[in-house]
Amino acid sequence: MLGRGILPEISELIQRRDFSTLKEIFEGWHPSELADAVADLHEKERAIVFRLLSKEKAAQTFEYLELDIQKSLLRALGQEEVGGILNEMSPDDRTAFLEELPGPIVRQLIELLSPPERSLAKNLLGYPADSVGRLMTPEYIAVPKDWSVRQVLDHFRTHAKEIESLNFIYVTDPAGKLIDDIPIRDFLVNSLESRVSDLMDGSFVHLIASDTKEEAVQIFKQYDRSALPVINSEGFLLGIVTIDDVLDVVEQIDTQDIQKFGGLEALDYPYVKTPIFAMAKKRAGWLVILFLGEMLTATAMGYFEGEIAKAVVLALFVPLIISSGGNSGSQAATLIIRAIALQELTLKDWWMVMRREILSGLLLGTVLGFIGFLRIALWSAFSNIYGPHWALVAATVGLSLIGVVIWGTLSGSMLPFILRRLGFDPASSSAPFVATLVDVTGLIIYFTFAAILLRGTLL
Repeated sequence: MLGRGILPEISELIQRRDFSTLKEIFEGWHPSELADAVADLHEKERAIVFRLLSKEKAAQTFEYLELDIQKSLLRALGQEEVGGILNEMSPDDRTAFLEELPGPIVRQLIELLSPPERSLAKNLLGYPADSVGRLMTPEYIAVPKDWSVRQVLDHFRTHAKEIESLNFIYVTDPAGKLIDDIPIRDFLVNSLESRVSDLMDGSFVHLIASDTKEEAVQIFKQYDRSALPVINSEGFLLGIVTIDDVLDVVEQIDTQDIQKFGGLEALDYPYVKTPIFAMAKKRAGWLVILFLGEMLTATAMGYFEGEIAKAVVLALFVPLIISSGGNSGSQAATLIIRAIALQELTLKDWWMVMRREILSGLLLGTVLGFIGFLRIALWSAFSNIYGPHWALVAATVGLSLIGVVIWGTLSGSMLPFILRRLGFDPASSSAPFVATLVDVTGLIIYFTFAAILLRGTLL
């Protein structure tokens, strides 16, 4: 990054107190580049850099910093400087920052805001944590339908610097209810004397402040928008949600799903910021459940102890059988969970998925079963490791692989549907959980085939 390339120079200029040169250097930097540079500086140097920036640029740079660096900066800066940054921050980013802080600190910081910004911050923080209301910003341009294009463009020029997203102009009635949204390009290509009402089609997409963040993500995906208006239950325009905030939500949701699928509870903070005790607590629950599940594998092995004692060769293929079932189940679970998350599948599609996965399991199991049979046949041609009944052993392994893989794909694909039907997150059907489930049943399938095929020979 641009900032990191000259970090030694920045530190040297700070030590020499050559602040005029530093100002010139920072003048042409984008806030995201500045944030990268600031993140690698010492805490005292960060505070000096922020004091050199304009209030607007300091606020923009602050929004790009990670939460722990933001907190350290607040400790290093004076109240007036902190107040200046918070007042200049966009309302949605300020809300996202404040909701991560303890209540007493939030109350102190809110008191540093100007009365209008303080009222706005309290209003946004009053919405439920998982609602669209926490994401929205009141920075938008709204006009009445009887204005001319000329009036709209004049109003646009006056207020454009204050607005985060300029792609749409929102049309409201005298009471403040949203009645349309019009792309800015429509105002640029039409006559200056045209009326807003002439450009309206009465059709617009919107969010409701009480909608969940996940619902907002789906609507953004469906309509491919960079910003959407937010209204209340009575239709009054409250603000807008922009695509950058939605992308943050998508990243958060995907991260939680991946963590759940890995067999642990979703972390509340980034990995490197999560305390060791909290990390262990998040992982311990699932590990205990999986451990208890694997104990059933030992129970199943004990049940077939007699068969193993008579034909020790069967034990050689236990890892092969259970790993193949677990792998196929994990594959199926991954595919179905992602398809459900993308709304490619719903609960009513379970029968179609079952048919597809049984067929897929049969094909995949046949491939693995053939390879297993061939492997035993080849080894038996050069050694006597599998004994004179190697063909029956090979058939047992081959057919068991077919059965286990079919069961694995079926279990992995159906478990997300069952969890969704019960009201749980499908991502909870983690790969380790599916693998543990299939391990136990895989052993039963394997030794059942062995008991049938090897009766009268090895057994």
